[in-house]
Amino acid sequence: MGQQIDLIVGLGNPAPEYLTTRHNAGFRFADLLAARHGAAFAHSGKLQADMTDVRISGQRIRVLKPQTWMNASGRAVAAAVRYYRIPTEHVMVVYDELDLPPGRAKLKFDGGHAGHNGMRSVVEHLGRKFWRLRIGIGHPGPGRRDAVTPYVLRRAASDDEDLIMDSIRDALDVLPVLIDSGAELAKNRLHAPRPDPGGEADDGGDASG
Repeated sequence: MGQQIDLIVGLGNPAPEYLTTRHNAGFRFADLLAARHGAAFAHSGKLQADMTDVRISGQRIRVLKPQTWMNASGRAVAAAVRYYRIPTEHVMVVYDELDLPPGRAKLKFDGGHAGHNGMRSVVEHLGRKFWRLRIGIGHPGPGRRDAVTPYVLRRAASDDEDLIMDSIRDALDVLPVLIDSGAELAKNRLHAPRPDPGGEADDGGDASG
């Protein structure tokens, strides 16, 4: 049985200097999703967001990029959910994940914010019962908490950048699977180990979700 998704939210910061940073993986996902479907974003002052919609497997899905800055993302998401009367169970939020390496993406339902300030805001406004699509960006290293902010607000090195974009494309490819066939098959496909160039699979470490 397929999964109903009515709203996909990509998290990010709206200024041009943040466009290609690690922290804007959610915006980049939303932009590629719109581009695949020939859709264009328009700004909604009422929702404090850029909005468009696409059709996947016959479902109309609204795509939202909050323009409230990352740490206040929940305001725009909650406004859209109220305005369009969307159950939170039919919402998917896409964001960068420090605890997944570049090249990996994970889909899950429910959970906390794990210290991600954008997700902290979304959870405060929506509660926990919505879908998450986490795009791996890697971590600056253990014990380097003070390095996290500059790390996420910079563009990844070339090799990691390629892997991040690969995982975004992989996640886009499984959206029709999620909608047509449900979460389990979509997870199986998205979470499958990515073959490395040497011919051996790499499980990417994190096996949760």
